[in-house]
Amino acid sequence: MSDVETLLARRQVLLGPGMATFYRRPLHIVKGQGVWLWDAEGRRYLDAYNSVPHVGHCHPHVVEAICRQAATLNTHTRYLHEGILDYMERLTATMAPPLAAGIMVCTGSEANDIALRMAQAVTGRTGVIATDWTYHGNTAAVSQLSTRTPPVGGHQGHVRHVPAPDGLRPLGGQGGAAFAEAWGRAVAAAIDDLAASPHGFSALIVCPFFANEGFPELPDGFLAPAAAAVKRAGGLLICDEVQPGFGRLGSHFWGHQRAGVLPDIVTMGKPMGNGHPVAAVVTSAETLAAFRKAFRYFNTFGGNPVSMAAAHAVLDVIERERLMANAEATGRYVQTRFESLRARHPRIAQVRGAGLFFGAEFVRPDGSPDEPFTAEVVEGMLKRGIILNRLGIGMNTLKIRPPLPFGPAEADLLADALADTLAELDR
Repeated sequence: MSDVETLLARRQVLLGPGMATFYRRPLHIVKGQGVWLWDAEGRRYLDAYNSVPHVGHCHPHVVEAICRQAATLNTHTRYLHEGILDYMERLTATMAPPLAAGIMVCTGSEANDIALRMAQAVTGRTGVIATDWTYHGNTAAVSQLSTRTPPVGGHQGHVRHVPAPDGLRPLGGQGGAAFAEAWGRAVAAAIDDLAASPHGFSALIVCPFFANEGFPELPDGFLAPAAAAVKRAGGLLICDEVQPGFGRLGSHFWGHQRAGVLPDIVTMGKPMGNGHPVAAVVTSAETLAAFRKAFRYFNTFGGNPVSMAAAHAVLDVIERERLMANAEATGRYVQTRFESLRARHPRIAQVRGAGLFFGAEFVRPDGSPDEPFTAEVVEGMLKRGIILNRLGIGMNTLKIRPPLPFGPAEADLLADALADTLAELDR
């Protein structure tokens, strides 16, 4: 039995059946550095997928900060400590007023769970709207928002879903402002439906980049009509920044800034601690006060001194190494390389993205999503030492979101490998 087969057998027994892995033959990863990963056999892979090591795997500044604080003190927030306060000041300085206060937690799931409860506390209502191809975590509350794995017993009556935006197949059949207005009307209709129910309407929750929906190419101001409908109804707009936040999109530090909206609540996680479990909810002082009054909430590990040291160090590296500028420049460059491939490969319907979150959508000759072909592209790239994956409504869009030090040299390796993979699959 091979090493991989042995590990899979142990996982089956110890972690339960169905424990997910990537790829037909899962990887046994033993080391990471910068934008590179190594498996147990010593093979090196270019990591074009993992957003958690935001400033690079095992960045020495982050590692040193964690070790130094762990050797000094680690405890919970019922003792006073400057770390959490200094970090919250630094974090909220990247946002516009009134987003000026928050709660530190450990995961994006926790953050989104709290955000839903904040909306309940402010509005006195429980109804929530999400897209029909979203993912916001795995607590009992936020798993109600996902349609891909319906919860046991089905979705509860307080959830409404609107169509996931699709830039190639826009709601209403028209692009541009008409698309935004059509989607806004869908949100307004869901609001009205909830308002007529016993639940009422409390919040719309979206990723402002619509990452899991396939990060569609959308017209400027796309979210404005929906945000206006939410405001008219007295609800709250929640923006889940777990994937697009912390400068990944290059042009803006946050996805909602790029989308041109000011949410009532912002949630974040994954990249905050570069692999150390750090997440947060940021909102206004008034919303946070309403939450504190309605819910008795405490998180033992959220905001502990070691987590805050890691989070501070990540911000240090983003600033010192100018990683936002790198994300913007490299993103433009790699999309140019991908566009040259699209001109030669009719299966590529569109190249899209922002900064270091980009990909390509593959379709059949009739224009329908080509999920099997996209799956073969992912496996072909792995064979060439490139780690990426796929997502979107049809699971036919390459999902590429590497650590932010990913630069032009790595972009060339990626684009060349994609060219070779497509050439092989086209034979």
